[in-house]
Amino acid sequence: MLRRNQKVELIRKVPLFAHCSKRELEQIAQIADEIDLREGKEMTTQGGRGREFFVLLEGDADVTKDGRRINTLAGGDFFGEIALVSDSPRTATVTATSPVRALVITDRSFRRLLEDVPDIQAKVLSALAARLAPELV
Repeated sequence: MLRRNQKVELIRKVPLFAHCSKRELEQIAQIADEIDLREGKEMTTQGGRGREFFVLLEGDADVTKDGRRINTLAGGDFFGEIALVSDSPRTATVTATSPVRALVITDRSFRRLLEDVPDIQAKVLSALAARLAPELV
């Protein structure tokens, strides 16, 4: 199991949370669960609804789009953060190619946190806007 400060350090690397204070990162870390997944497990499915965000702690995963591998993820990589704030379909499938240990944050828990802590909401929405439309920021 990760210690809380280890979770905070991993979450700090996610661009969506780049403007959050240490205290805010700790609040986000509190809603992140550590999970183990088997090799071959689909963590996201292209076209499916996004309900969670992942940070890989250990293991590897392939990212495929339209059946073609477009990337490989490893420990420290993250994906699905847009699903936390958007109801848009997944743009790719991510499949574990080895046993994986990951942090996961569900959209429900994250939305509850944003309602409870408006400062985090403002920072996340600002980071999201910059990521989706950098020319406008």
